[in-house]
Amino acid sequence: MKHKFLFLAALALAAPLVGQAQQKTKVKVKPATAASSSTNAESAIKEADIKRDLFALAGDHFRGREGGTLDELKASVWLADQIRATGMLPAGDDGTYFQWFHLQRTRLTKASTLRIGSHEIKLNQDGAVTAPTNASVNAPLVYVGTGSPAELAKVDVKGKAVAVQIAGAPTDGISYRRYVFGKFAGQAGELTKAGAVAVVFVSDAPSQALYDHWSHVYERGRYSLPGVASTRVVSTPPVMWLPASAASWVQQPGQQLIANLQVESFQYPSVNIVAKMPGTDAQLKNEYVLFSTHQDHDGVRAPIAGDSIYNGADDNATGCAALLAIMRAFKQQPARRSALFVYQGSEERGLIGSTYFSAHPTVPQSSIVAVLNAEMMGRNAPDSAALLGSTPPHMNSSDLVKMALAANQAGPKFKLDTEWDKPTHPEGWYFRSDHLPYARLGIPAIMYTSLLHVDYHTPRDEPQRIDYNKLLHMTQWVYLTGWAVANRTAPPAREPGFKLER
Repeated sequence: MKHKFLFLAALALAAPLVGQAQQKTKVKVKPATAASSSTNAESAIKEADIKRDLFALAGDHFRGREGGTLDELKASVWLADQIRATGMLPAGDDGTYFQWFHLQRTRLTKASTLRIGSHEIKLNQDGAVTAPTNASVNAPLVYVGTGSPAELAKVDVKGKAVAVQIAGAPTDGISYRRYVFGKFAGQAGELTKAGAVAVVFVSDAPSQALYDHWSHVYERGRYSLPGVASTRVVSTPPVMWLPASAASWVQQPGQQLIANLQVESFQYPSVNIVAKMPGTDAQLKNEYVLFSTHQDHDGVRAPIAGDSIYNGADDNATGCAALLAIMRAFKQQPARRSALFVYQGSEERGLIGSTYFSAHPTVPQSSIVAVLNAEMMGRNAPDSAALLGSTPPHMNSSDLVKMALAANQAGPKFKLDTEWDKPTHPEGWYFRSDHLPYARLGIPAIMYTSLLHVDYHTPRDEPQRIDYNKLLHMTQWVYLTGWAVANRTAPPAREPGFKLER
């Protein structure tokens, strides 16, 4: 009841749903029979249903469903109503479809200021501070080129603000984005250790494209669950990122950097949506196959080509629509084990909903026998996909992987890209979705995806760009795997000695 006022606020934004999302649905569970353990209901998964649900969820009405906003809550109420209509039972808190948790957000206040010489930098417009920090700096600015040892040998950086030109390319297999972001910690850390009181990175031509696409993420600050170290208020030398247009004047000698940065930290709610279909077997119904996805995306941000709503059709309305379709199949034909469906909130804020649910599940943690995570399943070549968690060291259940591969062969027969699951892949994709917290707990977990594309985290990720026939086949693949897991007497075996590389 402590979150009742928040729930009512969300309901007020979705007036047609009032009184519906919380209704308990009576589900007639068929008795266990030989047929019920072998005959699936794949035919209940329909492309038209998936397309309808995806267009609704990824339309402008929900304004990009940013985690921790009323838009995420509004979309979550809509999803709960669709879930209720499938016949799934509530499995959240207090007999509802919802499990509430808090985000801790730490960001710079609007009163924070930054000036370099005669140039006033409007934060999050003319430049970004890469991490929230309390800092008061009034120091001479020195330009050190790319910050090579030879260039630094000519300058005493102690007590100074240091401007560095971003240059070069990764040589160790990581992506260019991770290479640049790594400088904000690595190179900046070396300079502050040498006595710099602030570090200013200036984009070159290649990194300007990265600045245009990603610098807006710093406006939000940092998010975590309350009490986690990453959101504590700190006082460290500030690290700033400027566009390439600043390169000409940043190099001018005799300039002073004056910064007054102030941090605020506060909490607000996000939500997981949880539903279940009870199993038909007297013993196995106490175990769960967990179907996982996330409902949030990036919300409303700086416009690109006149569009400011990051709709997140592929990321991850595809997973949301897929789970609704899988629910309809389990309603038509329940399995021996119970099916648990979890829409995890605030994934884009750092896997926060899945981190919370995996630690505080609404069913016994030990009863979760497998996690099948649906993440971005509707783009790229129609005959290709990937199964993350299928390659060591990411594979924590070869048994579960074999079942998923068999389901692929029995169903869509995708050509599987294994490169993205390797620890050497530059994107580190395995570590960026909601299966990860479960895998870290040792629960067999895999991720179904059609991988990144050029519209990833842009306003161009819209419903009309989805390959719905491919999404249908991806959904069938997830379902067939889950159906196999839910009906086999033995749960998927866990891999002995499983240990992630990071």
